[in-house]
Amino acid sequence: MITDLEHIGNIPVSTSAVASLFPEMKAGNQKVRNLEAAGQIIRLKKGLYVVSPKVSRVALSTELIANHLYAPSYVSKQTALRYYGLIPEAVFTTQSMTVKHSRNFETPVGRFEYQSIAREAFSIGITYINKQSYSFLIATPEKALCDMIANSPKVNLRYLKDVEIYLEEDIRMDIEDFRNMDVTIFEHYAQAGKKAKSVTTLIRYLRK
Repeated sequence: MITDLEHIGNIPVSTSAVASLFPEMKAGNQKVRNLEAAGQIIRLKKGLYVVSPKVSRVALSTELIANHLYAPSYVSKQTALRYYGLIPEAVFTTQSMTVKHSRNFETPVGRFEYQSIAREAFSIGITYINKQSYSFLIATPEKALCDMIANSPKVNLRYLKDVEIYLEEDIRMDIEDFRNMDVTIFEHYAQAGKKAKSVTTLIRYLRK
């Protein structure tokens, strides 16, 4: 039994997928409830589970869970910038963008926040990170920064000095890391996303 669960690894799966591991049992859903009660699987939301790391012997990935918990979505904002090592503060909520309505989830493995983004801007600047046995969708550093700015009501980058203050003081990003970013992603975001004027100021700063 545990061997079958091990094969799932850390990929979130549906109730029916877990129950299918036990075809000899007519009450498959009851078996799923028993596995949850025994701590062998973790319920993320109704109908979605992940195998406990004690059983799978694979560490959980909050980024992978975020992709499955509310799809289509990609990890972004502070969570992505922290993943790349571009900001120093720890981020305790996994933040994502989605084309669906904004929504939050509280789960046994952490809090997940999803913010709505226009379909036109969704596919700009996102990438897959490939691990040994799984992959997840995450914003590039440029897209994560744009998503932060676009969804922070108090951020209004009108002047080049505003960019310096925001990067160095507000989010504590190294200016040199910013200067190494891909300007074309900012350009595409300025055309399709929110806060076009602020993103345009980023472009001006990057080109100066």
